[in-house]
Amino acid sequence: MLRYLTAGESHGQGLIGILDGFPAGVKILVEYINKNLVRRQVGYGRGSRMLIENDKAEILSGVRWGRSLGSPICLLIKNRDWHNWEKGLSALPEHEGSISSVTRPRPGHADLAGLIKYGHNDIRNILERASARETAIRVGIGAVCKLLLKEFNIEIISHVIEIGGVGINRMRLKLDEIHTKAEASVLRCVDKSIEKKMIKRIDSAKREGDSLGGVFEIIVTNPPIGLGSHTQWDRKINARLSNAIMSIQAIKGVEIGVGFEAARRFGSDVHDEIFYDKRDKRFYRKTNNSGGFEGGMTNGEDIIIRAAMKPIPTLMKPLNSVDAFTKKPFKASVERSDVCAVPAAGVVGEAVVAFEIANAMIEKFGGDSLSEMKRNYNGYMKYVRGI
Repeated sequence: MLRYLTAGESHGQGLIGILDGFPAGVKILVEYINKNLVRRQVGYGRGSRMLIENDKAEILSGVRWGRSLGSPICLLIKNRDWHNWEKGLSALPEHEGSISSVTRPRPGHADLAGLIKYGHNDIRNILERASARETAIRVGIGAVCKLLLKEFNIEIISHVIEIGGVGINRMRLKLDEIHTKAEASVLRCVDKSIEKKMIKRIDSAKREGDSLGGVFEIIVTNPPIGLGSHTQWDRKINARLSNAIMSIQAIKGVEIGVGFEAARRFGSDVHDEIFYDKRDKRFYRKTNNSGGFEGGMTNGEDIIIRAAMKPIPTLMKPLNSVDAFTKKPFKASVERSDVCAVPAAGVVGEAVVAFEIANAMIEKFGGDSLSEMKRNYNGYMKYVRGI
């Protein structure tokens, strides 16, 4: 079974990720990992931190001569800003008190709840780890998982469909067109005219010292039938994917396929009719309202997931708050932040989805090596085509 852990603070020495249970023999390219890290950093509306950091991963273990070994893969992303925080975030007790404590919690952030839960007297002990900076290492982990999925012709793409209430009309584009247009856009938006309106919306929010959220969509192509299971609640792959998306900082909602719209339609307008192609010997559907799932399992259609991201809670025009210790009212503290990070969140979404799909593939097809997985996969696909 695949699993991962991350560690590190926003302004600490760096971020570490350990991926365990990854099969041997997969080609691992650090250049591909770094390409995904760059995609997370760009996008109109990002803050000044992106000008400081130039995220690059180092592979510390689990890979030799470009191939996974089957042992834990450890990735490191160093924080370039660490030199400004060596004493303020030092592990050594002699540096205690070298910077002022943060006592003013920001509305919408983990500050106050974390301070109370862990019994701290400095909100920095919470905000450093709660920061979305942590998602950088998850993108690295997800990139490794994408390399496994590519071996089975499974691709994952994302694009932004709404920012601050400005959204695209559903365009009938081919998947390669969505990918190409999204990668060429500063907002990962496939509609240039709507992108311009989104940019104006972001500029307006920035002038007002405010922030914006939005919605991104993730598409997984070519998943095999039968990932996940209907037999237990925690084996349903759609539930696991929803959990993964909701684990991303600032995500407030997830929908699959037509999502909430399904509650407003008749059943005849929701359920995807089943057909059979005798030439290709496969079942298929002409619609994909279910988003690629039925009964907690993949049904062979593309996986379609959308996520709603709230506006970033750190505002240059701070909201009212109360000092955690004096109890006096204050304007909430300000940390360096983005105006809009929806395009970046889509890239993070790709990463966490890649991990869950890779995990489901390993569960389904087993094997300690890629060659063993492929033998099992090919045998299963032969069985599916012979039904």
